[in-house]
Amino acid sequence: MKHIVVLTGAGISAESGLKTFRDSDGLWEGYNIEDVATPQAWRRNPELVQQFYNIRRKAVLEAKPNAAHFALAELEQQYKVTIITQNIDDLHERAGSGNVMHLHGLITKSQSSVNPCLIYPMNGWELKMGEKCELGSQLRANVVWFGEEVPMIEPAARVCAQADIFMLIGTSLAVYPAAGLIDYVPAEVIKYIIDPKIPEVYIRNVIRVESKASVGVVSVVRKLIDDAK
Repeated sequence: MKHIVVLTGAGISAESGLKTFRDSDGLWEGYNIEDVATPQAWRRNPELVQQFYNIRRKAVLEAKPNAAHFALAELEQQYKVTIITQNIDDLHERAGSGNVMHLHGLITKSQSSVNPCLIYPMNGWELKMGEKCELGSQLRANVVWFGEEVPMIEPAARVCAQADIFMLIGTSLAVYPAAGLIDYVPAEVIKYIIDPKIPEVYIRNVIRVESKASVGVVSVVRKLIDDAK
């Protein structure tokens, strides 16, 4: 069974109503990134950071997977599929995808503010100040902030190196180290890039699909399923 590796970015979740800080104004839902998505921001004003991610978590829980998410889940009928996502939502899982790697964490979980390996499930959308991990430290969102290590990047690179087919969906390749994952995909592998604005890449065997995810992903998935029959 061929292995399809999919790297998804904010573009696929945007169609479910979840915005990205890469919008033209450089803000994330009206906030400066430096104020809500760095370790320094947490040290300065943990209440503000906690509030910000509570609002984001509520939006994620209210959002629904779109046609692109469901199409990727459908691929598992004919292929081994690994989804590597830069997104912190759980829309891939809710659409039915069974093998999802979250590079930047998962906002529907919490983590210790002193040991990022201590991760906990959450029942609702609100994480309150005073809720603590087993070490006695404040819980925060399970999200990788700017300036923090990306612990899943090496496993993701190994997966990309094993791809028989590669798909890049809804990402501008502007955030590193995630943007460098495409360089681990073997040169001979076909690479589908699906985005309304295709990022510049200097690699071989690229098929560009200039379209939003809900249209482009569905058409590519239909072709791949037909090819496998």
